[in-house]
Amino acid sequence: MILKRLKVLTPYEIHTNVYIIEDEISKETMVVDPGGEVDKIIEMLDILKANLKYIYLTHCHGDHIGGTRELQEKRGGKILIHRFDAEGLTNPDISLTNYLGIDASFEPDSRLQDGDLLHLGNLEFRVIHTPGHTKGGTSLFCEQEGFLISGDTLFRGTWGRTDLPTGSLEDIMDSIVHKLLVLPDETIVYPGHGKATMIREEKPIYLELKPRLD
Repeated sequence: MILKRLKVLTPYEIHTNVYIIEDEISKETMVVDPGGEVDKIIEMLDILKANLKYIYLTHCHGDHIGGTRELQEKRGGKILIHRFDAEGLTNPDISLTNYLGIDASFEPDSRLQDGDLLHLGNLEFRVIHTPGHTKGGTSLFCEQEGFLISGDTLFRGTWGRTDLPTGSLEDIMDSIVHKLLVLPDETIVYPGHGKATMIREEKPIYLELKPRLD
């Protein structure tokens, strides 16, 4: 497996993590949250000689979806998002695209739900519905490679905002404690913004109410 993280700049000087995951044998590839700088994403796809299969959106906010339509037009791939966030792709009041100055309105190719499985060659990914930041937010878990892409649900030392449309503090805490912290301790967590962390490093914050000090 190849996993690349690209830090792309979106309007309002927001940096978003874009993840490119490729099965080295089949070259089947998934791009997660193409928020902007599509040329940078395509350059990496070309380097990898990628066959783009999926464009996976962890949630519908503009800084994560801004480059989706352009990427699909140029490289193909099916757009995937949880069914509860599909509405946000065409509703700027939910996606915040008007506020962010992003032109993005489109329909997904498939609407996902909790427990769905995605495959790139021999790689398998499980969709975990993690509402709270948005009602249709998801995380993507690859058990065989030991990593989780958490979108804007779980960050290094903190959690995602819950004061935006369809957000809920109660839901995000439930998602983190009951759906993510139950994963193996050594699971690497790749968030939508900022640095990676591990499940074992985040547990004390939620289970023991201890602050992260590093």
